[in-house]
Amino acid sequence: MELQSLNWFEVSGLVSGLLAVWLLIRQNMWTWPVGLAYAVVSCAVFAEARLYADLILHIFYVGMNGYGWWYWLFAGARKRSSALPVSKVRARQAWALSVFSVIGILVMGTMLDRCTQADFAYWDSATTVLSFCAMWMMARKYVENWIVWFVVDIAAVALYLVKGLDLYALLYGVYLVMAVAGWMAWNRSLQALQSG
Repeated sequence: MELQSLNWFEVSGLVSGLLAVWLLIRQNMWTWPVGLAYAVVSCAVFAEARLYADLILHIFYVGMNGYGWWYWLFAGARKRSSALPVSKVRARQAWALSVFSVIGILVMGTMLDRCTQADFAYWDSATTVLSFCAMWMMARKYVENWIVWFVVDIAAVALYLVKGLDLYALLYGVYLVMAVAGWMAWNRSLQALQSG
């Protein structure tokens, strides 16, 4: 890829996205402002690529980065801890998230397919709706968020390659590896809490 042909929005999205996930794996509070920068840049990238579900998702990420930042700061204090501890999603929440995902993918995919010029409306909607769930789980510090991210990352790599968003495909390929690292790191934290 020639230097002149690089999309600098994609490059800054790649760098800020990787940094945000690296910080997240380490449960570092700075993941949230860096993630906010990533989300804003990505809005421009996906608007230009006409991946409207991904655009909606990144608008959601802007708000969720603010929420996650607030939640990690103040929920830990409410639980009399210096930091919000890693925990597991409850069965009732898992069922609700599953139902939300199926309905959300069908509704968003149908709307985008019928009302816009969106490419790959259902595929794009699946990555978007599952990301809504994973982002909420991440903000609440549920370890299972990494499993959902892993599924999203696989689907997103394929979608971005098809759309010619090579740097974003690379980014989500690296996210696959980081999701495994995050799962392992957060599980170690959870086991330490349960044994301590």
